[in-house]
Amino acid sequence: MTTNDMPLTKEMILDAAEQVLRRYGPDKTSVIDIAKVLQVSHGTLYRHFASKASLREAVTERWLQYSIAAPLEEIAGRRDGSPVERLRLWLVTLIHAKRKFAVEDAEMFGMYAAVTVIEVDMIAAHVNRLIRQIAQIIEQGMANREFKPGQSAVHAKAIFLATSRFHHPAHAKEWSLETIDDDFEAVWQLLLTGLA
Repeated sequence: MTTNDMPLTKEMILDAAEQVLRRYGPDKTSVIDIAKVLQVSHGTLYRHFASKASLREAVTERWLQYSIAAPLEEIAGRRDGSPVERLRLWLVTLIHAKRKFAVEDAEMFGMYAAVTVIEVDMIAAHVNRLIRQIAQIIEQGMANREFKPGQSAVHAKAIFLATSRFHHPAHAKEWSLETIDDDFEAVWQLLLTGLA
């Protein structure tokens, strides 16, 4: 498909950028490479994105939303089952997604890891979205008395931080350790003791 046949949209650019990033990796991908896929001049892309950095940020933000946040939002929004089970499922789903992407989608995961250091505001917004999801589950648990009364937002942030070894990209090399699942189980039991 050539963009000469239709108006170029941000979504088309992001699709092409993601394709090229997966092919060449974030360090070797240039705006010119993305423009070639779209069959436009690289200057055309700068009408939509001010810089290569802003384009990378937009690709990463979209990837985080659809690959990480949206599936977790579905879990957080459920009303069936126990909030304890749902909280554990939410954490395990996040952890397994990160592990999977680190191996099976290494280019996008690498770009995400790099962006976590550079684009602090965008990553903070993503993390806050996830913490709100945890808080939603905790509020349900407090409402049905599975969890102790308290400040759901404070508890949610603590849970997110306490489990960061298992999902933050800075710890990706540790995820293949033999003890990693046992380590998570120990942290989970400690968190559950504090909540229940």
